[in-house]
Amino acid sequence: MKIFKLPDLGEGLQEAEVVEWHVEVGDEVAVDQPLVAVETAKAIVDIPSPHAGRIARLYVEAGKLVHVGAPLVGFESGASEADSGTVVGEMQVGGEVRTEAPAAIAPAAASAGGGAAAARGAIRATPAVRALARQLKVELEMVTPSGADGVITTADVHRVAKILAEVGPAETLRGVRRAMAQNMALAQSEVAAATVIDDADIHAWAPDADITIRLIRALVAGCRAEPALNAWYESHTMGRRLVSRIDVGIALDLPEGLFVPVLRDVAARDAADLRAGLERMRADVAARRIPAEELRGNTITLSNFGMIGGKYASPIVLPPTVAILGAGRVHEQVLAVQGKPAVRRVLPLSLSFDHRVVTGGEAARFLKAVIEDLQQAA
Repeated sequence: MKIFKLPDLGEGLQEAEVVEWHVEVGDEVAVDQPLVAVETAKAIVDIPSPHAGRIARLYVEAGKLVHVGAPLVGFESGASEADSGTVVGEMQVGGEVRTEAPAAIAPAAASAGGGAAAARGAIRATPAVRALARQLKVELEMVTPSGADGVITTADVHRVAKILAEVGPAETLRGVRRAMAQNMALAQSEVAAATVIDDADIHAWAPDADITIRLIRALVAGCRAEPALNAWYESHTMGRRLVSRIDVGIALDLPEGLFVPVLRDVAARDAADLRAGLERMRADVAARRIPAEELRGNTITLSNFGMIGGKYASPIVLPPTVAILGAGRVHEQVLAVQGKPAVRRVLPLSLSFDHRVVTGGEAARFLKAVIEDLQQAA
């Protein structure tokens, strides 16, 4: 039997969830015939058959996770016993099929799942307490110790076990939320994050001004004033790459989790073209049919979280980028205008940056240029 393994789908992820099998055991399949639909963190992907033959075994049930390199399909065949699983995947985008080239898994992504125990140091507990935790199915990483010198006690384990029994079984993170957890762990473990905040007086704006488009234009002004924030940083080589083209990742909040589609070359596009591009991306993301290449390669990120709520934040910088601008809720505030108090419309801004690469002065100059652009009437 020849075994076909889950190939690398070109997104640097280690796993996918089987959504639907297109074949059954005993079916005869042709080369490139769709075998199975899997869901990655970014899209639904159809995996084609690498060769013709009869299906002898399906190794993974629908709804289950499968890791890259794990057995996926067994074929009745006289060929070699194993397939390396490097077949190119295909992504459904509406009625179009786009080919995704295989790519190596990033070592950083593979090690991004370091747990809370690693973050806070070694867990301290006696063998009896560890045995109790195993018996009650309590992960010691979840337990806040109350004993002397940070030692976990039996009472601590029983307390957590009671809470877990009340809330019910854990929901395994999958798809977008699983990728978000891995990416945030990577950012937390690697980036030397710092945040600077300030306000933009936008009282001169027209009532129907497009906030997101104005923010994108202001980002361009910031990048031109301080190119150091439109960059990629390679931590393993300590190499910085200043990028001339400005490709903005736009954070989108959906029930499935956080998506960051990328608007390309924003400095060369007018407001109408940017708005059309945003609407198309939102529709593609909502339908989960956005091409994978439109979800990677941004050079800087924008999070307009104020559309939901909140004034200031500490947005997370995700490597290899070095900066993200967060925009809070527009509100009225009393400011001193020409020495007199006046009620003005204010847009709060939070700029997070990777302090390994970006200096505080560079971040401040960037934010200053952003505010100066935003405070223009049009």
